Amino acid sequence: MDETSDEPPTSAVILDSGCFSQVIFNNVEKCYAPGGDVTCHYTLTHNIVPRGKDWVGIFRVGWKTTREYYTFMWAPQPSDVHGNTAVQQQIQFKAYYLPKDDEYYQFCYIDQDGMIRGASVPFQFRAETEDDILVVTTQGEVEEIEQQNKNLLKENEELQANCASLQKQNTDLQEDLKKTQELQNVLEFLRSSTEKMELELNSLKEENKHLKELNECREAELHQFKEQIQNVTSEKEHLETRLKTALDHVDQLQSQLLSYEKEIEDLVRSDQDKTKQCESLKEENNQLCMTITQKEEQKKELQHCLEHLKGTEADLTLRLQNEQKQNNDLMKELEEQRCLFQTLQAKKKKSDEENQKLRKENDSLLRCLSQPRDVSPSSVVSQAQAFAPAPENFVFGNPYHDAGANWKARARGIDSIRKCPICNDVFPDDIEARDYEAHVQSHLLECPVCNEAFEKSNHSYHLHKASQPVLSPRTQTASRWPAEGVRLQ
Repeated sequence: MDETSDEPPTSAVILDSGCFSQVIFNNVEKCYAPGGDVTCHYTLTHNIVPRGKDWVGIFRVGWKTTREYYTFMWAPQPSDVHGNTAVQQQIQFKAYYLPKDDEYYQFCYIDQDGMIRGASVPFQFRAETEDDILVVTTQGEVEEIEQQNKNLLKENEELQANCASLQKQNTDLQEDLKKTQELQNVLEFLRSSTEKMELELNSLKEENKHLKELNECREAELHQFKEQIQNVTSEKEHLETRLKTALDHVDQLQSQLLSYEKEIEDLVRSDQDKTKQCESLKEENNQLCMTITQKEEQKKELQHCLEHLKGTEADLTLRLQNEQKQNNDLMKELEEQRCLFQTLQAKKKKSDEENQKLRKENDSLLRCLSQPRDVSPSSVVSQAQAFAPAPENFVFGNPYHDAGANWKARARGIDSIRKCPICNDVFPDDIEARDYEAHVQSHLLECPVCNEAFEKSNHSYHLHKASQPVLSPRTQTASRWPAEGVRLQ
């Protein structure tokens, strides 16, 4: 469609009509004859600066972007470009490039950036019609036309009056026609009804004949019915007699039925009692079954216990035999212990006598110790040694023999005569001898085997105890007799 090979600058942006007034198109016709060249006149206002790539295109009405042009021409450059006045321009489109249809088109001025700067009013490419020709008439012709119109109006009124009269005649004729049609319909209805009545009359005659024949047949049947009635009455009398006998029999049966009902009630009651008894028996049976199962379980448990007891009985018999053997052995040991006890009692008597002697000597020593304090400890120790007998004379040893040796070593450091030889505790002069002896004995440990005494702080007691043989409980109890004489180590 373009007359040159160069494509004009366009834009795909949908434009608004804000800048369309910068170029104004003049003398745009409503219609352009097809097959001829079209000259486009436009005015460049002072708001636009023309450039070399500006162009004028023909667009179909309804376009949205500048790419939808039909044909275009490059816009010529004006001579006075920098002036502030409007410039008249024109451009001619060749007939070969113009549209051939009768759609509406318009001229548009597009600048170098592809933006529209002006648009014309719509126009068409078609020939002029008679509607577009102006008709000119004179005053005389107008008067003649008015007179003709008046005559035509009169004729029209007369025709309307004639038409009204004809319409009335037509309505009258239509009413007469309707009446005649109604009469014809009534006549046809009467004809059809008469034909139906004749047919019904013939059928009634035939039915009358048939009824007469039926009446004769029914009279014969009535005679037969009378004979049958007589027979039925005789049978009725016979049946009445039989009915009386049957009623009597029914009365008897009713009396029997009452008696049977009473018997049935008694049986039902007895049945209910028996069902109750049966239920109670079932409950008892269930309880018995439960007890039987419990008894069986108990029996199984007892059997299991019996088997266990049999096993334990065998074990107990073996244990009893072993216990008897042990008892025999213990009896032998007991006899031996009795003998040993007797010997120990004899030794104890001797030791008691010796202990009494030692107590007397101890009392004498204590009396000596209770004398005035100017006595030196060495003299007291020498006196104690003089009174202390030899350890060989005692069965369990002399407790004061070794203590005298310790007292010699500690005599120099004693502040008072009443002083413990083991813990060096000092006691007042008026303390009793028993309390003093109890304090000294609290520091000593006794061997359970040989009754030998040791100090608690001395480790030789544990070594001595470990070296002694282990005795039976009876021998230990027999050997643990209290001994008055102990030896310190």
